[in-house]
Parts: sequence; structure tokens; C-alpha cells
Amino acid sequence: MGAMEIPALLFVLFVMVLVLVGAVAWLAVTVRSGQEGRHRDMLKDLRAGLDASSDRIASRQSEEGDRLRRAVSEELERNRQSLQAFERTLQQRVDERLAEISGRVNERLEDGFRKTNETFLSVMTRLQAIDEAQKKIDALATNVVSLQNLLGSKSARGALGERQLEDIVRNALPSSVFELQYTFSSGARADCVLKLPEPTGLIAIDSKFPLENYERMLSDGPDKVPPGVFKGDVKRHVDAIASKYIIPGTTTNGAIMFCPAESVFAEIHAHHRDVVEYAQQRCVWITSPTTLMAVLNTARAVLKDVETRKQIHIIKDELGKLGREFGRFDERMKKLADHIRQAHEDVNEVAITGRKISDKFAAIERAELPGTEPAPPPQLTVVAKSE
Repeated sequence: MGAMEIPALLFVLFVMVLVLVGAVAWLAVTVRSGQEGRHRDMLKDLRAGLDASSDRIASRQSEEGDRLRRAVSEELERNRQSLQAFERTLQQRVDERLAEISGRVNERLEDGFRKTNETFLSVMTRLQAIDEAQKKIDALATNVVSLQNLLGSKSARGALGERQLEDIVRNALPSSVFELQYTFSSGARADCVLKLPEPTGLIAIDSKFPLENYERMLSDGPDKVPPGVFKGDVKRHVDAIASKYIIPGTTTNGAIMFCPAESVFAEIHAHHRDVVEYAQQRCVWITSPTTLMAVLNTARAVLKDVETRKQIHIIKDELGKLGREFGRFDERMKKLADHIRQAHEDVNEVAITGRKISDKFAAIERAELPGTEPAPPPQLTVVAKSE
């Protein structure tokens, strides 16, 4: 007998109570008619039968209640075991997923830290090199001598100009694009020649410059000369460069006059613009160490552009590879974000399921089963016997 048979027993008990009430009422009527003794015996028998039925029903209800409690306890135990197994399996899967994600994140972080350390070491190395170069510059600044003492003769002046020109060119350009002491087919020898790509071609550089009349022009002594003498020296030097180092079909239509002294260069451009215009008409460009560096940087940019055009297919291939690598990196980062988000959602769902199961256990322990309601206790009506 299951839980559904309990309402039927209660209904039978209710019918028996009604029968007892009817019998008592009938007995009260018959007592008045003079049959009190016989009906009293019948009432006793009926009460005895009712008591016996009530005892049987109570015993059966007790047995069914015990059996129902045992069944509920067994079902609860099975559910608890299933839930524990499910929790262990779920915890194992979550631990595995989190361990996998943690390993990937640690790998990415280690790679990022390694690249950051390499960049930092590279920057520190370059800063150290810059500091050493600054120390060398400071040491050189303390040992600078005047131009007047150093350039006492034309030979020393020419050697200084050639040396300074060589240092500037070597620092600015690779050795394959220039040549020192270059001799043309005409027999003229240039201090330096730049070998630039066509249509530019060869550019000659001469490092000689007029200094004696420059010093006399600025002096206040008896050997002072007018500015025209200095300008004449410069123009003659421009003519010599144009005639010797501008060779049609061999060099470009221009040459460079390198003036190692910044003061002479500044004097020419500040106070003798006619000399500068004359040099431009003769296709001779007057430069100083600073402006020559700018010219060489322009030449280096041209060379770099030519080399870049030659290697453009290699650059395109490398850029394509880099783009594909970045695409894979972006895709893997998205997958990592999806894994992290999925793990977060799984944990939330597990928490919701755990709360539902806990609420279900609590309801079962309170015997609040779905579809059943607590049955009210039976009520007995006692009719007083009339005298």
C-alpha cells in the first residue's frame, strides 16, 4: 500500500463515524419506544467494532508511515550519493579547465616578460653607449685648440680638411658608395667621390678652403685686407672645382666645396651672398661639416630608397608573414577570452544547480512533496446519552 491509499482509509473511517452517529441517533429513538436493553447491547457491539477498526487503521497508518519514512530516507541517501559523485566529476572538470587556462596564461605572461626584459636590456646597452660617447665628447672638448694654432700652414690645413671629410663621410655612408682620393680620366684627383645611383652618378668633394686672407680680413693689424680679396680667393677656388670636378658624361652636373671651418662658412653666407650665388651659377655647393652631414644624409636616404625598391618583394613577404602571425595571435587571444568566459559561466551554472538541489533536499526533509498536502486529523462526534 502506497501513500495514495491513505486518503481512502481516511474516507472509510469517516463513513464508519457517520454510521456510528446514525446508530446512536437510532438508538436514542428506540430507547424511547422501550427497547433500551437490546439496543444498548447493539451499541456496545458497534462501539467495539469501531474501536477495533480504529486500532487497525492506526496500526496500518503507523506501518505505512514507517515504510514511507524508510523509502524517503533511502531515496535521499541515493540522491546524496549521486550528488556527491556529480560534484566530484564537475570539480575535476573545472580543475582541469582552470589548469589548462592557467597554463596558457602563464605561458603568454612569461613570453611577454621575456620580450620586455630583452627590450630593457637593449635600451640599457644603448644608453651606456651614449654615455660613453658623451664622455669622449667631453674629453675632446677639453683638448680643443684654436684654428689659428693648428692651421699654420697650407699642408696642415689640407690634411685637417681631408681627415675631417673622411671621418664625416665614413660615419654617414657605407664604404661601397664613396671613394677617397679618386682620380678621374683627366688626371684630376678629388679628395672624395660619392657614387650615387643613376641618374645622379659621381659627385666630387674638395676639402680645400681659403684661410689666409680670411684671417687678414678680420684682423686689425697692418696686413689687413679688404673683403674683396677674400671673395676673390673663394671665387677662384670655385672656378677651380668647377673646371676639374664637373666632367660631362662622367660626373653629375655639380660638385661640393667642403669648408671645414664653420666660421668661414658662416662669413660667406652671412656677408657675401654674391659669392654664394656665383658658386650656384657654377654648380658648386659650398658646405660646412654640419651642412655636409645633411647632404650625406640625403644621399643615404636616396641609397636606402633604391635598396628598398630592390628588396620590396622581400619586405612584402615579411610583412605578409607578420600579418599572418598577428592574425593567429589575435585568434588565440579571442579563444583564451572565450575559455575564460565559458569557465565563468560554468561556475555560475554549477552554483545555481547546487542551490536548487539544496532547496530540494530541504523540502524533502520537511516532507513537502509535490502533489501532497498534510491530512487533517480525524474528528469523532460524541453524542451524550439521554436519561
